[in-house]
Amino acid sequence: MSHNSFGHLFRVTTFGESHGVAIGCIVDGTPPGLRFRLEDIQAELDLRRPGQSRYTTQRQEPDQVEVLSGVMQEADGSLIATGTPIAMEIRNVDQRSKDYSDIARRYRPGHADYAYDVKYGIRDYRGGGRSSARETATRVAAGAIARRIVPGLVVRGALVQIGARAVDRSRWDWATLRDNPFFCPDPQTAALWAQDLDAVRKAGSSIGAVIEVVAEGVPAGLGAPLYGKLDQDIASNLMSINAVKGVEIGEGFAAATLSGEENADEMRMGPDGKPVFLSNHAGGILGGISTGQAIIARFAVKPTSSILTERRSVDADGQEVDVMTKGRHDPCVGIRAVPIGEAMVACAIADHYLRHRGQTGRG
Repeated sequence: MSHNSFGHLFRVTTFGESHGVAIGCIVDGTPPGLRFRLEDIQAELDLRRPGQSRYTTQRQEPDQVEVLSGVMQEADGSLIATGTPIAMEIRNVDQRSKDYSDIARRYRPGHADYAYDVKYGIRDYRGGGRSSARETATRVAAGAIARRIVPGLVVRGALVQIGARAVDRSRWDWATLRDNPFFCPDPQTAALWAQDLDAVRKAGSSIGAVIEVVAEGVPAGLGAPLYGKLDQDIASNLMSINAVKGVEIGEGFAAATLSGEENADEMRMGPDGKPVFLSNHAGGILGGISTGQAIIARFAVKPTSSILTERRSVDADGQEVDVMTKGRHDPCVGIRAVPIGEAMVACAIADHYLRHRGQTGRG
């Protein structure tokens, strides 16, 4: 299987399977001299870690990261990048491959089972193997490094919709994200989501979600007008996340409902002699190039395909079967997708920052 890497100057290659010995990544292009701590990476991984509430899979993975190469350790315990590839590994400790023995030859509806079998002639039925969302822990580790490459960069994500119920943006408060298990900026909506998901779990079903990622402190000028657009690469990174079926930047699809007057982000001169935008319908990117405003991206995650309700399907022998997926699964994969979305946006911005610096000599 090819296509296990993304990025150009900041390039990430991931490896491993859901039920293998370990998963990991190799981060190439980290500027030499970049300083960080192992705790910085672990803190991001802990946000994605499974089994932290009844609304996520109960697979118990500590997700302890180990840095294998590309750094030197300072006396205070901090790590300094040498400029060589940084390899990181996360061991799998709670695999239950027997949970999947019943579907070894059965194609789960909504999963990539059939598509993988058609393409490769073989598939890892143990939790999806390489296609499992387990792989995304490695991206979060890479994103923890990416965040530190661009000076002043702050990337935050929030769950803004579960099913048909969206947050009330008039109550948006970033400070409340860690006060609930949903990364929700609206505590009142979070309480309603808890009721919604309890009902979904009891029904043996699942539900989809929408995540919003906001990147602040992005310098103007990142990206290129044609085949190296910043929003193009952000969208590509987000679309590569498991179960994502839609991505939008700024107003996104809603821009089609606006007039030209409404959609245009007007400008005036600021007190520092630089232009000030009066709105941000473009989501911080115009013509593929960052404007210096906050970059805003949203992505939609479909309902988890592994559910306890029997669904009609076929098997590898061409027989019609009914499939019920056992095992431990998220009733809403969108919850743990928040730190993954943050990481993928951070990786895209870091890559474009290094490309911009390499082309123009300006950081």
